[in-house]
Amino acid sequence: MIEKSFDTPCGAIRYWINDAPVNDAPCLVFLPGLTADHRLFERQIEYFEDVCRVVVWDAPGHGASWPFEFDFDLMDKARWLDALLAREGVEAPVIVGQSMGGYVGQAYAQLFADKLRGFVAIDSAPLQRQYVSAAEIWLLKRMEPVYRYWPWRWLLRSGTNGVATTEYGRRLMREIMMSYDGNKARYARLSGQGMWMLARAIEADLPYEIRCPALLICGERDRAGSCVRYNRAWHKKTGIPLEWIRDAGHNANTDRPEAVNRLIGDFMDALPPAKPRG
Repeated sequence: MIEKSFDTPCGAIRYWINDAPVNDAPCLVFLPGLTADHRLFERQIEYFEDVCRVVVWDAPGHGASWPFEFDFDLMDKARWLDALLAREGVEAPVIVGQSMGGYVGQAYAQLFADKLRGFVAIDSAPLQRQYVSAAEIWLLKRMEPVYRYWPWRWLLRSGTNGVATTEYGRRLMREIMMSYDGNKARYARLSGQGMWMLARAIEADLPYEIRCPALLICGERDRAGSCVRYNRAWHKKTGIPLEWIRDAGHNANTDRPEAVNRLIGDFMDALPPAKPRG
């Protein structure tokens, strides 16, 4: 994987891409969740980097994409992602978004529906207003002071044990969380701004229709918010296939990487041929 940088008005986004040749195989674009960085998908990168083109980023303000001005929203992230992919010659991406990464994928689908070849949501939830209560939106907008108030040791514990069920998954997330050690204010700002962006995107009441082939993946033991409930409702409302990952938490792709990799691979194999370029 080759590390690169993409400049935006708010800062530089760091991303990684392999040097696989451009062909008809889908390009997988991995988008980590809130406060996580590209390491969240290391088991997926290892599995797919010799199969097809692979892209993974540190989302704005995360990991190596720092410093970064917190003056952007979910649609800005989707536009930057599209420009980044265009620079790399990626014309029909398959977005694989975990948690917040899944929201970015839905924003991308709203703006660039004709470009998206496939969408996989891992422990994410729908952006449509109909799924979320007014009380939930109110809380999302006011989470930064809560993160500032909680002791760091509690945030560290909940951010590791609360999102993964396996030793590997928890160790990996702890390593990622420790990048914020000594700077809780940055962690609180990053988390609070992410929640605020999500609330604003939901309030926009846009269709966020997924018009390409899609797949929902969710850990059976996901305890992050109401993710399990949201996925059940999302599947029931849209008919998008939903796969439950046994004994996995919110970071299902780290708890059961073999199962998740197999599902993504099967999903890729079932995609219709890409539309002719031009």
